[in-house]
Amino acid sequence: MLPSYDPNNSEAGMKLLEDLTSNAYQIQQQVLEEILTRNSHTEYLKGFLNGHSDKTLFKEKVPVGNYEDVKPYIERIANGEPSHIISSHQITELLTSSGTSGGQPKMMPSTAEDLDRKTFFYNLLVPVMNKYVEGLDKGKGMYLLFIKPEITTPSGLSARPVLTSYYKSNNFRNRPFNRFNVYTSPDETILCSDSKQSMYCQLLCGLIQRDEVLRVGAVFASALLRALKFLEDFWKELCSNIRSGHVSDWITDPSCRNAVSEILKPNSDLADLMENECSGSSWEGIIKKLWPRTKFIEVIVTGSMAQYIPTLEFYSGGLPLVSTMYASSECYFGINFKPLSKPCDVSYTLLPNMAYFEFLPVERNHTDSEVVRCNGVHEEDRDDHLQVVDLVDVKLGQYYELVVTTFTGLYRYRVGDILMVTGFHNNAPQFRFIHRRNVVLSIDTDKTNEDDLLKAVTQAKVVLEPLGFLLTEYTSYADTRSIPGHYVLFWELKMKGHNNVVEAELDGNIMEECCSRVEEWLDSVYRRCRKKDKSIGPLEIRVVKQGSFDALMDFCVSQGSSVNQYKTPRCIRSEEVINILNSRVVGKFFSQKTPSWEPFTMEIHVV
Repeated sequence: MLPSYDPNNSEAGMKLLEDLTSNAYQIQQQVLEEILTRNSHTEYLKGFLNGHSDKTLFKEKVPVGNYEDVKPYIERIANGEPSHIISSHQITELLTSSGTSGGQPKMMPSTAEDLDRKTFFYNLLVPVMNKYVEGLDKGKGMYLLFIKPEITTPSGLSARPVLTSYYKSNNFRNRPFNRFNVYTSPDETILCSDSKQSMYCQLLCGLIQRDEVLRVGAVFASALLRALKFLEDFWKELCSNIRSGHVSDWITDPSCRNAVSEILKPNSDLADLMENECSGSSWEGIIKKLWPRTKFIEVIVTGSMAQYIPTLEFYSGGLPLVSTMYASSECYFGINFKPLSKPCDVSYTLLPNMAYFEFLPVERNHTDSEVVRCNGVHEEDRDDHLQVVDLVDVKLGQYYELVVTTFTGLYRYRVGDILMVTGFHNNAPQFRFIHRRNVVLSIDTDKTNEDDLLKAVTQAKVVLEPLGFLLTEYTSYADTRSIPGHYVLFWELKMKGHNNVVEAELDGNIMEECCSRVEEWLDSVYRRCRKKDKSIGPLEIRVVKQGSFDALMDFCVSQGSSVNQYKTPRCIRSEEVINILNSRVVGKFFSQKTPSWEPFTMEIHVV
């Protein structure tokens, strides 16, 4: 299912994409047939199909499921049972998801062939970008790429994030030579396990080679902004290194240090230029100032990353923001065939040979204006009586939840992404990513849903109750104006027997403990981002005066909400609503502790 072609031949790459999208139906049928023929005798499928590989029987008998359905099988493999309980091909590693609602990262099975499929996918991004942006072969990309901690399961399999898996693979290190794959960051700096040393060295290398940089990027918008904040904190030291030609002594990783030292030479002119730009009163347009040949910024700015667009536009100096691809730990899905489109117009064309795709129709409730206006995107969870439809049968303008059957052992698996059909490229539909199902808060790779938030708040308010305080209402939002961003909770409190709470009655230590308690009860992905990655700042609780949530309801009703159907939104995105609550704040408190983090509860050891 992976056609061979020369990745340096953009014309051949575009022709291949045309063939894939023109024959979407036929390829999808071949994909399903191959998956079933290969895996029909696995324990999971045999329980439904009794060893048959008939496609019609597959749709009739195999249920649409979620992670809880396949989790026992994956955990058995992690603990040493053979791969063939879900896959006829050897499971070579487990890919940990970026987010979960179950308190621990999900683990997705992967095979050696799966790495080849990802490499095939990445290679197809090149001809698309070359079609829209000329001269990319005349310079380098300053991409800030990082690895994250990995573990070894009792079976000896590695469990690690999908990008860590790819960057550590021979497929990445021996990637086909083309100028699109030439980065300012040496592989040694990308593979450095110390994120601070990695960040410093990658920025240093990018600055040294500034005249060659044609594109700047990271995987997520949040990661690029974190790098810019790091640059704000360390630019003087970076200037000193460039001026002297000597790497700071605290860079102790030998591979990292050697790789940087090979390209670092004394350059007082560059140091002077950088000092002039970075010491100014404003960093507006700093990317264009430091890397003047940059043609675009490549980061994911769809979904929860859209909240960073205004900040990126401030730093970018008017450069296009490009989201090239749509992928997850489960599978790589689609490519943006119009990469220079505005972030709000980005759509992804699913490549039909990556997996077998199905879709659960999602009914949108357009009458609950308080949900749309105050709580962002919302869908009714009524998919139990709706038919699953195939890739080529989706309808323009309709909303769907993505379901995948992969080559690696996931069968009719609900990814949890809500998509809208925006058009077609040949016979392949194009989708706009709307949001993650049930997720209400996200800063980086964390994904906190309403239930997770409720559980954490419930644990925190226990601290207040013995003191006579009652939490009468709460809501939240992701504050991304600061770097790193952080969760903000609005709490309305009252004292038993009293009608009001004033700032003087709030014990700062107690409220800070509430902040810390919330963080300790959020899932391990959030806690990893706080403790290990430092990509999320301390959680904040803003206590508002009595009647603030009544004012919130009054505003929503004034905008057309039904009083009878109104529910307090647990996450708010409207600036007007945030301003209403901010104007009534009587106390602000931050977590003073870094939450504990352990990647898994099973017996593992960190590599």
